[in-house]
Amino acid sequence: MMQIPPPSPSLEWCLFLDFDGTLIELTDSPLKSVADPELTTLLGMVTERLGGAVALVSGRSIEYLDALFDPLRLPAAGLHGVERRKAWGGTQGAHFVDARLDRIRAAVQTLATVHPGTFVEDKGRTIAVHFRRAPCHEASIRESLDAIAASLGPHYHVQEGNMVLEIMPRGFNKGIAVTEFMKEPPFTGRRPVFIGDDLTDQKGFRVVEDQGGVSIAVGDRVRGQYRVDDSAAVRRWLRGIAAMRDSQRG
Repeated sequence: MMQIPPPSPSLEWCLFLDFDGTLIELTDSPLKSVADPELTTLLGMVTERLGGAVALVSGRSIEYLDALFDPLRLPAAGLHGVERRKAWGGTQGAHFVDARLDRIRAAVQTLATVHPGTFVEDKGRTIAVHFRRAPCHEASIRESLDAIAASLGPHYHVQEGNMVLEIMPRGFNKGIAVTEFMKEPPFTGRRPVFIGDDLTDQKGFRVVEDQGGVSIAVGDRVRGQYRVDDSAAVRRWLRGIAAMRDSQRG
């Protein structure tokens, strides 16, 4: 797919950034992902230039993102929006516990046991099964997870990602998270930009596009208004923001 370079940025924009596959390259296991010090410094500089209007919007938990980017603490939507930390620091959803998930944890773990090469990522309020190292098991994993999610009732469903299927509560997605951020300073009144690489980022794309913003796809798994090849290209674009002067507002 042809690269469509994103437009030159403005200091009047706000950014919503996926993590895995966007800010860093995908690994064979999400537990191996790291945020190098250079990336942490770069995000801090971009956040300063945009007056704090930068948020991470990820399938990771906020706690996990904080550990990756320590000591940087950005506004963040974790678990695809199930939890969200506002720009002023208040967090919603992060400490809610649904005991119903305890009933299915053993069943989900069993899936990884009987499907070699797959593994479970238990995020607390969501539970994901990764099959990147064993794509031959996708159909079987999908069928089993659909049945497990159905046993929880109508408030849970299975969300598809890049070589991962995740049981999570309904009513949350990255687009809803972006919508909520846009109601709050310092995001309100700015032109939104969403950068992501996965199916779960598509709803974020649609929200920023509907608000006159910019969607930037990383790689060829999803379709945005613009496309860059990889996380290295994303970082180069972000460095352009970090280097901008106040005279370039507008």
